[in-house]
Amino acid sequence: MGALLGLLLGTGLFLVWSALMGTDRLVARGTRSFGLTELLRRAGVEGVTPVGAALLSASVAVVTGAAMLAISGTPPVAVVFALMAAYLPIAVLRGRARRRQREFAELWPEAVDNLASAVRAGLSLSEGLVQLGERGPEPLREPFVKFARDYQASGRFNDCLDLLKRRLADPVGDRVVEGLRIARDVGGGDLGRMLRALSGFLRDDARTRAELESRQAWTINGARLAVAAPWLVLLMMSFQRDIISRYASTTGVLVLATGAASCLVAYRLMTWLGRLPVEQRILS
Repeated sequence: MGALLGLLLGTGLFLVWSALMGTDRLVARGTRSFGLTELLRRAGVEGVTPVGAALLSASVAVVTGAAMLAISGTPPVAVVFALMAAYLPIAVLRGRARRRQREFAELWPEAVDNLASAVRAGLSLSEGLVQLGERGPEPLREPFVKFARDYQASGRFNDCLDLLKRRLADPVGDRVVEGLRIARDVGGGDLGRMLRALSGFLRDDARTRAELESRQAWTINGARLAVAAPWLVLLMMSFQRDIISRYASTTGVLVLATGAASCLVAYRLMTWLGRLPVEQRILS
């Protein structure tokens, strides 16, 4: 029991340390930012710090480990499920970030169309961006409302665009923002034409990616089902102590470690084979 608690405590401390190490990674042009800070930003989660997310993972691991130990009475099995539970909050954040990115990809063409309409109506580029906070697609309004506040407070357009990109944390948003920055710096009367061309490109890109992702879904779901099946069986076996207690031996620990490694490698391989190109934030 003491060894299990020590291992769980060490896992929690490691998660906290890794979160702190990834909190202040530089977000510069031409680079990617890693760690929980960027993940929380891409997931659109506000009010939660990386340390808080790491502590949540550690807490879930401790609670799950204690519950599994009480059910099975087998420390190695409890440790395995505790480690899987520690990853659960991170998996939820990653899933939320993917859904948010897909949603934004579908909404950006409409947002650019609204901006083009505002420019045709005689509004300046900054005024058109402010209008998106009121008339743009609902999920995109909040970042533009904050852009309006920043611009009203400082009047520095480029700095406010940088803050807008950081709040959006979206690769398509990076392209849109940088396109608007260049259009404002260069000037000219082709802004409306550029916005219409950008809207058409974004709409075609979103349609193509949606079709590919729908075909890819069966591969991802099959990989998840294949990986989850043996651990669901192990969970059901945990209610039979006379059987699950065999995993407390050295051979049982070796079986668990080998099975975990095999599932991880197989899942990574299946997702790698069925992967789609992931758009990176090259202008973040």
